[in-house]
Amino acid sequence: MRRSRSRAGNVIICQLGAARRQGRLQLRLSTRTSGEGPAINNLDQLAALVIRERETLLARWREQVRKLPSARHLDTPTLNDHIPAFFEELAAALRARSDETIQEAVCEGTPPAHGLQRAQDGFDIVEVVAEYNILRECIHDLADANKLPLQGRSFHIVNRVLDGAIGSAVKTYATQKALEVQRRREEYLSFVAHDLRTPLSAISLAASVLEVKHAGEDPNSSSARMVKTLRRNVQHLGALVNKVLEENTNLQTEVGVKLERREFDLWPLVEALVHDIHPVAGTDSTKLINAVPEDLVIYADAELLRRVFQNLIANAIKYTPCGEVVISARRLDADTGFECSVRDNGEGIAPDRIDKVFDHFETDPNKQGGLGLGLAIVKTFVEAHGGRVTVESTVGTGSTFVFTLPAKMNSSS
Repeated sequence: MRRSRSRAGNVIICQLGAARRQGRLQLRLSTRTSGEGPAINNLDQLAALVIRERETLLARWREQVRKLPSARHLDTPTLNDHIPAFFEELAAALRARSDETIQEAVCEGTPPAHGLQRAQDGFDIVEVVAEYNILRECIHDLADANKLPLQGRSFHIVNRVLDGAIGSAVKTYATQKALEVQRRREEYLSFVAHDLRTPLSAISLAASVLEVKHAGEDPNSSSARMVKTLRRNVQHLGALVNKVLEENTNLQTEVGVKLERREFDLWPLVEALVHDIHPVAGTDSTKLINAVPEDLVIYADAELLRRVFQNLIANAIKYTPCGEVVISARRLDADTGFECSVRDNGEGIAPDRIDKVFDHFETDPNKQGGLGLGLAIVKTFVEAHGGRVTVESTVGTGSTFVFTLPAKMNSSS
């Protein structure tokens, strides 16, 4: 394990080194214009230009960013991510003649959320840095085309804001990657422990048969002592496996208390889930429909919300072998927050079970498989956000799971 982590660390260090070299190269390119043209005395003029031409700027940026390997498959909303809002932050820094240092700027604004999103989109560190350096070049080209070459104060502010954005995005990107490694390790441990239950059950059954066979023998005989030793160790191993599963379950649910809320587009998150889960639903038997508005920006812990939707969709598929599952969401109002739902037209839930579906280890006796944790995790994560989850269901008609999330102003994270 030490060697594995060392190799991974070396890869990250090499990527960071390449990213820094790329950043220095881009900075040298931008510096070439520092001695050309009249100095910009009115920074408001440049700020207004960035805002006025942001759609053109964004289009030019997208055209170049799409050449990055990890960006080629992204739809436009996902590719844009937080960059449109970053233009506002850059313009604000220009208007304020900001003297804020890079160290002070790296924890603020959109770059941390952008770095986190790019980790989830599969970018590497070099590509995250390249995005901002491409944006740097586009801004310089825009300024030159409008006879506002970046010099003096404007040059320093633009490059300081972009350098700060790179540092902040890379920091959150690296943190997210480390958390992903830890999460995969925990999930692997859970899978191994779960899979051990089957052979342990077989060994336990064999021990029981041997106990019955040697029941009439002297308890001090070697065979009787061996059977007792076998039974005792099987019970001990079973207890250890159950403890691992229990602790992993507690770990998964307690993560909801440590929220990392941010604003993000919900439609791409649901669309990615629909794409990943579709093979489970079957090519034609169950149709998954993403009815989330493409412009809906939600405020929540993106990773936990993904798991909430994943559990609800998987549960709906289980009860809808032939039909459709519709995922939708809407903003209620500025104070109330958001409402999300997963609706199916499947078998429905029996009235005597509907009050228990969110309980830990509650399983449907008519369905095989599962530990009864999916809906319990949904409830835990939603309530950790300060929201509430409910279900309405009619046997033979289908079920609708609805959960709410508070607005940003009401959040205490």
